[in-house]
Amino acid sequence: MSRSYRFFPDLTPEALATQQLSGLRWTVSHAWNNNRFYQDRLRTAGVTPEDITSLSDLEQLPFTAAEDLKSGYPFPFLSVPQNEVVRIHASSGTTGKRKILAYTRRDIETWKTMLARCYELAGLTEEDRVQIAVGYGLWTAGAGFQLGCEHFGAMALPLGPGNLEIQLQFLTDLKPTCLCSTASMALLLAEEAEKHNLQEHIALRTVIFGAEPHTPKMRSRVQEVFGLEDTFDIPGLTELFGPGTGLECSLHTGLHYWADLFLLEIIDPNTLQPAEPGEVGEMVVTTLNKEAAPLIRYRTRDLSRLVPGRCQCGLELPRHDRILGRSDDMFIFRGVNIYPGQIAEVLESFGDVSSEYQILLERRNGLDVMLLKVERNPRASADLDENLSQAISLALRKHLLVRSEVQVVNPGDLPRTFAKTRRLLDNRNFE
Repeated sequence: MSRSYRFFPDLTPEALATQQLSGLRWTVSHAWNNNRFYQDRLRTAGVTPEDITSLSDLEQLPFTAAEDLKSGYPFPFLSVPQNEVVRIHASSGTTGKRKILAYTRRDIETWKTMLARCYELAGLTEEDRVQIAVGYGLWTAGAGFQLGCEHFGAMALPLGPGNLEIQLQFLTDLKPTCLCSTASMALLLAEEAEKHNLQEHIALRTVIFGAEPHTPKMRSRVQEVFGLEDTFDIPGLTELFGPGTGLECSLHTGLHYWADLFLLEIIDPNTLQPAEPGEVGEMVVTTLNKEAAPLIRYRTRDLSRLVPGRCQCGLELPRHDRILGRSDDMFIFRGVNIYPGQIAEVLESFGDVSSEYQILLERRNGLDVMLLKVERNPRASADLDENLSQAISLALRKHLLVRSEVQVVNPGDLPRTFAKTRRLLDNRNFE
């Protein structure tokens, strides 16, 4: 590595592969010996722990998914006695049973190291102050960011989401240098700070975005308003400890992920076969030292791709691209499979619109209709709205092969949120 890190392993690629194989064999054996669900699933697949002799044997193992967590509620993956569980967290799902994950003391130690790596890779020091504006309680986000911040040695300001007045008060009075939030929350704070001319009273240098896909336009808007030195994308999911499974380095050529703690595969979500190198697919993870609720080939539903080659920053850990969306976010419009992220990519080429958009689907006279609302860039003229909407509509038709109505609206007209922005409103009645 080109610089010295406190929280990263100093492993050559060969040493990393050796550690990964050891961790994979331990996980399969641990799950087989201590969890009936995993033992049954492995037996059905015709695999035993003794069959795992190389990393390529990973493909022999069966997939698991969120449905397994929900159908076996509350603790289908639990692989330790309950008296060894020191904490539980749950997903933020809104339908059916929640996904509940358990943590041992060692799991908590692993998780706090993961987040400490994120702060370190983002260039923070113990002199920094971190405003944590994400959910607390059952959700992993707030607890994870705070745990890692304290382990790293910076000052944590654990505000949680919401309460715009207090968020702005802390930004101006306590002078945090780093903000951890969703991109939607950061954009909301930036717009409010700009509206009240607070920028010169705010000392932010870094923002770490998580919990939702976001566009380069969204990041550049936040960076411009606050005058930031840098912004970073952080992935994570409750099943895999929580936030902090990786981070961008300052070169922004992909997200380094902690390959010494979990294996990452990219598969075609339809065929379940490995995606071609560089091709977008669904992320599948297998943990290497997770005790309470190990994961074996767990389908995350997140879409990304592996980034080939060695990063010029010198960090040996591999990279994946930003999260482009979720495989279950796809909607079908007039027979075409579409992800909201594809629409966002088309909008990136239009400088006169901002990062904010909303997709509305309706059925009129038996025909599906799509209306795309996009906010005008504050610096653009409303006189060009009609030409702009036509140009965007043509671009969508060219790239997605569907027709869409496009409405350009005023800056700030679309809903703002403290959490994840809802991009798709599907009001079609299929009954």
